Amino acid sequence: MTSSQPVDIALRPATASDAAAIARLMRAALGSFDWMPVVHTPAEDLSFIRDIVLPRQQVTVAEAGENIVGFIAVSSDWVEQLYLDPAWTGQGIGSRLLVQATAALPVVKLHCFQANTGARRFYERHGFVAESFGDGATNEEGLPDILYVRRR
Repeated sequence: MTSSQPVDIALRPATASDAAAIARLMRAALGSFDWMPVVHTPAEDLSFIRDIVLPRQQVTVAEAGENIVGFIAVSSDWVEQLYLDPAWTGQGIGSRLLVQATAALPVVKLHCFQANTGARRFYERHGFVAESFGDGATNEEGLPDILYVRRR
């Protein structure tokens, strides 16, 4: 999204009524990667966000006007989800979400797919260090991943 007019991005806690918008955003983000297999239907995505993510994790959304353009979900010291609308990447929104959601945590962990080079650069810029590399046996996509940890 490039525009000559700056757009205000507001961060706020997610509510149950955000579930459908968050699920659509997650699907759009995942669909932007040609290496990502599709393992769930849109209905399954919605159920996952509505029944698991929102009730069990601390979820913050980034809004541009009335539109949710990104979200982060944190559980204990794990970043479970961090997705941006593909049209809104590269504008500092992911950084704002990550910094705000993890500021009070002395240790933060997350998994990232090895193929996701953009996310890997992003997390490494934010002080995360690759601690182990997986072969994909422990995730439903079957893709090699990385355990990243940031310690303060």
